[in-house]
Amino acid sequence: MSFTKSPQVAGDSTAEPPPRTRPPGGRRAPHTVGLVCALLLLLAVLALSIAVGARPLSLGEVWHALVDSDASAYTVVHEMRLPRTLLGVLAGAALGLAGGVLQALTRNPLADPGLLGINAGASAAVASAISFLGVTTFEGYVWFAFLGTAVVSVLVYAVGGGRGATPARLALAGAALNAALTSYVSAVMLLDANSLDRMRFWTVGSLAGAQAGTVVKVAPFVAAGLLLTLALARPLNALALGDDAARALGARPSLVRGLCIVAVTLLSGAATAACGPVVFVGLMVPHLVRALTGPDLRRLLPYCAVLAPVLLLAADVLGRVLARPSELQVGMVTAVLGGPVFLFFVTRRKVAQA
Repeated sequence: MSFTKSPQVAGDSTAEPPPRTRPPGGRRAPHTVGLVCALLLLLAVLALSIAVGARPLSLGEVWHALVDSDASAYTVVHEMRLPRTLLGVLAGAALGLAGGVLQALTRNPLADPGLLGINAGASAAVASAISFLGVTTFEGYVWFAFLGTAVVSVLVYAVGGGRGATPARLALAGAALNAALTSYVSAVMLLDANSLDRMRFWTVGSLAGAQAGTVVKVAPFVAAGLLLTLALARPLNALALGDDAARALGARPSLVRGLCIVAVTLLSGAATAACGPVVFVGLMVPHLVRALTGPDLRRLLPYCAVLAPVLLLAADVLGRVLARPSELQVGMVTAVLGGPVFLFFVTRRKVAQA
């Protein structure tokens, strides 16, 4: 007579308990905490940016000047440092997001609006508008900045090989266009003394001339680029798997690429028109953030939008401190800081073999 093991029933005390499942929000908690910490860091740098300058202010004086129009530092804070700080936030977020989108779109870890010549395209268009057409206001030359950004974005992508582009080919195409356009801007400035006076700080990337009106005018373009970029996070994640897999997941590769160029045009064009070409921010921040969030753009891009302004404003504050009573423009500081970082990425084995 044989006996078979009877199946366990729900009430059997010997039944193994079901495996524990992680709460749906458990994985998101660390990223939420990290984003909150990043926002707190941004607030600290905002306070530092308003307090540090040719006339140092305590945090109490800063707060008093922000809320009381009769404060002795009211003019310094509201007419000089607050517009400068807010423009740094907008430009930093724009450049960080543009860099993140470019790296995802081109699958190039060295992609950056400055290194690929995109900012130089905006600079060349603005220089032409100022020198040849007499355009002197932000409302006038921002559209030229968008045009130059869009044209160079398409050129770099096409010259670099389109869908078959490799990181090396894109970097070479961007470097060539960047060199040509930078030389053109220098020639325009040298041949036109008036253009040289207007653009000598702008061409190195500067927040020193920020005005409240410029901040108000550039904000809608950055906001539109921000919303479009965040909406593209999921389709870009799908596109990273290849065109066929992206289509299977419901994405339209050609449309996604076109919208990415629109987003980069809005972000890079607005930032360059407002404060000139600033390099390496879009390169460094996505790399640093990727170590925290991984490759998922739904998490990476919000971090870029918060931490890129931290880097840009910290570089601006550093430029004020190092050259007192004068100051180093923020574009010079980011170039000095970003150069070694760029060389490190280039010499890494993964990048060298890409």
